[in-house]
Amino acid sequence: MPDIRITLTDKTIAQLPAPKDGWYLARDTELKGFFVVVGKRKRTFTVQGDLRQGGKRASSIRVSIGNAGEMSTRAARSIAKSHLARISQGRHPRDDKQPDGTSITPGGGSDCAIAGVTLREAWQRYLEAHLIRKGRSEVTISGYRDHVERIFAEWLDTSLHKLASEPARVAKRHDDVTRENGPYMANGSMRTLRAIYNHARKTNKSLPSDNPADAVDWNEEERRNTGMGSADLKGWFIELAALENPVRREFHLFTLLCGSRPAALQQIKPHHIDFWRRTLHIPKPKGGKKKAFDIPLSRQMILCLIRAIRLGRQMYPVQALEWVFPADSESGHLAETKEDREILSKWGNDLRQT
Repeated sequence: MPDIRITLTDKTIAQLPAPKDGWYLARDTELKGFFVVVGKRKRTFTVQGDLRQGGKRASSIRVSIGNAGEMSTRAARSIAKSHLARISQGRHPRDDKQPDGTSITPGGGSDCAIAGVTLREAWQRYLEAHLIRKGRSEVTISGYRDHVERIFAEWLDTSLHKLASEPARVAKRHDDVTRENGPYMANGSMRTLRAIYNHARKTNKSLPSDNPADAVDWNEEERRNTGMGSADLKGWFIELAALENPVRREFHLFTLLCGSRPAALQQIKPHHIDFWRRTLHIPKPKGGKKKAFDIPLSRQMILCLIRAIRLGRQMYPVQALEWVFPADSESGHLAETKEDREILSKWGNDLRQT
């Protein structure tokens, strides 16, 4: 089968036909050098580019990023951009060396390069080597990405060494985020910064040992109690019935009935349901695959799932082949479950706490 060019998304990749024999490439129309190798049983995100030395093409290299069935296209594209940037600098993506051959690892004699590691570079390394490699969920990764690319957007090209040497600057940012986005967001974003910095120090020992997040006066956090009592449920059911999208209605109802984290329920598939055993398998909850568990299903929970499957097939016939709660989204399943609180007063973890 000849190679093709498409805009790579989770949805378009899932719809690619398997070759009768061999493999073919599905090249991305948005990012040159980024493509998926489509085989009979596996689809692999890959990048390819030309290494240049002295302005001349030295060699063409191809580097695999990961299995398309185990990571999102968005995460793969982010890694691809980082790899292609290294290749354009004459560096192999898997080789921690500068174009002139000096090492950026401890003892390599390039302290300037070590000190110059930016937040953007450290984040890409943390994303690839820690979050994706350890199988963190898309929801977890998107949370980290929001902190880095939104809260710390103006610091992306700032070196970690500079941030560590200006702790007052970090403390002030925490104060600003607390005021603008709330105490929980401020604490969460600083925990992300702390984790990325600690990870970067493993391979950059010249970075100061004092983490820049240590300068923060942490906000007090109390467990949120936004659950409903029995007297609230009648009004909530009236609100739920008024929602236009029936798949979303069933999702919120099932969240209330089972008490599971919404992020885990968004990604359940029909084969995760065992109607004979009356269980729902949650393969990747918070904490990863090793924390997988089964939810016992009551009669009302089973009816709720059956309605969701039937309604999903009517509204989203393609996406419903893979997901219990399908949607017209890049992933093919419900990705955003927030509602206007004037329409539905309780959703998400409110229902879990109820």
